Amino acid sequence: MNDLLPPESAKWAHLERTCRELFARFGYDEVRPPVVEHTELFVRGVGEGSDIVGKEMYTFRDRSDRSLTLRPELTAGLARAYIEHSMSAKEAVTRWWSLGPVFRYEAINTGRYRQFYQIDCEAYGVAEPTIDAELIAMLHALYTTLRVEPLTILVNNVGRGDDRARYREALVAFLTPHQAELCEDCRRRLVTNPLRVLDCKVETCKAIVARAPSVLDYLGEAAKAHFDTVQATLGELGVPFTVEPRLVRGLDYYTGTVFEFTTTAGNLGSQSTIVAGGRYDDMIGELGGPATPAIGFGIGVERTVLCMPGDAASYAPSVGLFIAAHGARPRSPTRCARPVWSSRSSTATSA
Repeated sequence: MNDLLPPESAKWAHLERTCRELFARFGYDEVRPPVVEHTELFVRGVGEGSDIVGKEMYTFRDRSDRSLTLRPELTAGLARAYIEHSMSAKEAVTRWWSLGPVFRYEAINTGRYRQFYQIDCEAYGVAEPTIDAELIAMLHALYTTLRVEPLTILVNNVGRGDDRARYREALVAFLTPHQAELCEDCRRRLVTNPLRVLDCKVETCKAIVARAPSVLDYLGEAAKAHFDTVQATLGELGVPFTVEPRLVRGLDYYTGTVFEFTTTAGNLGSQSTIVAGGRYDDMIGELGGPATPAIGFGIGVERTVLCMPGDAASYAPSVGLFIAAHGARPRSPTRCARPVWSSRSSTATSA
């Protein structure tokens, strides 16, 4: 965990201002959920088999012996707020965005600490594939405005329901003969969450999964049609993208479209992803709310700032007026102007 000091904070402020203005144009309202939630929310929402829940959460018991967790991501907390405040009964479509710190006990990488910051957007209530493309296009506009380049946009569809079950079975059948060659984490994932093996950064595992079956070959007609429309809409919007069948993301809740933005700017090394997201149409229902389609993304603030061109000082606002006292007399308290407050208003005048 680290401190954020000037002038670096000016670069962060520029990113936040740019996001606020862009998200407002797309109809997103800001929400500020709490930093601490009940642990069960993340076990159910993020997934018990995920690395986040299994190895990375900061969990503790309070004085009432309740298990609480510092949020490791924002999506589950926003979903809980959506359900708790009965948003589905108030509006057909809800568009929220949020920013703040999240906490994961994981290996330190460039632009990633154990307290790091995310900016999230979440859209609830829209099942049409055009919203998938709209979110990706909005992010493309954001990073174009921030002058982050080069930028690679990866998209995939991981299926849901029977599609996902069929692919999981095929993937396990392929990986099992290679089990001894997998890293320790992937041997565990083979049992708990096989799709996560596709996301492993260990070279030996990457070489194995390069020959694995593609999830796109196991999509049903509905999922194929959805993904085809996403791609066609991105093309119509002029957003460049690449289909990456190995892209699955590291969270259990994704269903359907998933995407990542990567870049070679900022010297991020192998951790080159600066924003990622996708559909999670089952989460609201699984957390006790009404069945609600949903999609969102999380921006890695530290990583994005590292990729923004120019040094931090160049983002600091310029000084409009600087007044300097010349000599001792102007600095004397008896010579300084004193504010006088009007009894009819809060406007200060000088005496």
